[in-house]
Amino acid sequence: MGMGVDVRQRIAKRAAQEIQNGMTVNLGIGIPTLVANYLPSSIKVMFHAENGILGTGPSPQQGHEDANLCNAGGYPVTINPGASYFDSATAFGIIRKGLVDVTILGALEVSETGDLANWIVPGKKVPGMGGAIELAQKTKKVIVLMNQVSKNGQSKILKQCRLPLTAKGCVDLIITEMAVFKVESDKLILSEIMEPYTLKEVRASTEADFEVAETLLTVK
Repeated sequence: MGMGVDVRQRIAKRAAQEIQNGMTVNLGIGIPTLVANYLPSSIKVMFHAENGILGTGPSPQQGHEDANLCNAGGYPVTINPGASYFDSATAFGIIRKGLVDVTILGALEVSETGDLANWIVPGKKVPGMGGAIELAQKTKKVIVLMNQVSKNGQSKILKQCRLPLTAKGCVDLIITEMAVFKVESDKLILSEIMEPYTLKEVRASTEADFEVAETLLTVK
């Protein structure tokens, strides 16, 4: 089951609701990079990139890229007024000290207790783990954006992760094209279902056990 453009945008739009004014936010590669497009202009945040920028802005328009300005994924970025540059060691110091409020990242698998596997599929080439381990362990809130199931139809929300872990018990919120799950006290709680999906479909696509929130929302 592939992921259409509108599905990716929908997940990113929902994730943007978790960002509040004044936060320092780190966006991973993939769907998380789209989140910045859905922040209302009233919300001012500092986007942090592991390669040494605090205060990245939206993607530049074609032809206006600055060859010296890119994010941790190597994609061109702009900067907002008040942005600062520093070396990678300082960028990681900011993460390790717990100064990042929210990190939004992709995942290969998440367990029902919030374990995260997102950096390697054994036997496949990887670009490296980047800042994922530090971000997952040290950020105040960790949000995962991903497909509910893998390309071959297997649930990505598992009782236990099968792939090597990035970090244990670090995930606070999972947003997929089907649903939103909170991880609280080592338990998964289904808090929102995205239309047109049903609770039955969410159960069928989720290997992990989960509780259903008393105030289960259906999101259009």
